[in-house]
Amino acid sequence: MIVAINPLFTGMAVLAALAYAALAWGHKALDPKRARWLFALAWAAHGMSLFGYLLQRPLLFGFAFAVSVMAWVVATLYAIETQLYPQLRTRWALAALGALSVLLSWLFPGKHHPSLVSPWLTVHWVLGFASYGLFAVAVFHAWLLQRAESAMRHATPDDDLPPLLKLERLTFQFVAVGFALLTLTLVGGAFFSEALLGVAWRWDHKTIFALLAWVTVLVLLVGRWQWGWRGAQAARVLYLGATFLLLSYVGSRFVLDVVLGKT
Repeated sequence: MIVAINPLFTGMAVLAALAYAALAWGHKALDPKRARWLFALAWAAHGMSLFGYLLQRPLLFGFAFAVSVMAWVVATLYAIETQLYPQLRTRWALAALGALSVLLSWLFPGKHHPSLVSPWLTVHWVLGFASYGLFAVAVFHAWLLQRAESAMRHATPDDDLPPLLKLERLTFQFVAVGFALLTLTLVGGAFFSEALLGVAWRWDHKTIFALLAWVTVLVLLVGRWQWGWRGAQAARVLYLGATFLLLSYVGSRFVLDVVLGKT
């Protein structure tokens, strides 16, 4: 359901969605310079929409905002990488994800949060969102890695991608940092849930899926360290862990907010 919230959020969300959609639709016709400028406009408007969302009082919060933050983190890190590796081009899939995430946050802004039980709750949210974003970036790089490997096997090098070993190293660096942040998020939730959320620790769908994601990524890192997992095998484990993580909060909040209509 669309609700009237902060005008800054509404205006910037519309601008970001239009810019992302234009980039996704016309990526083949745009030259690299114009594509970068359009991406920069979409990214900036997206960031301002998130800021406008957080200015809303009483505070709104829901699954779509988490998806939007995740997409913005992905876009931010990818924009940094395009400066380090100029051969990387703005991806239409990334722009499509941005447009979809902004539209979702506008269509499903979430429920009013009466008040923060603890100022540390914001830290807990930031850690969780950051881990979501980093795993999303890792998944995106794993997809690029598989694409590069496929191009190499078919003797059709892709000049739009960094060297294969560099891509692989970047993928696992994002996985490792995302795992560290997820660990901090889970530890904070386990030991300080009553202070943070005003409720005692409980085993629910969100907790179970988050722990499944943590265990899956731990297996991936151990497999990488001990047995040199790489390529399609490592990508499959990463995709599984990212799916568990997506189901943990976004999935559970989607069911509560949209399917069941609960807070």
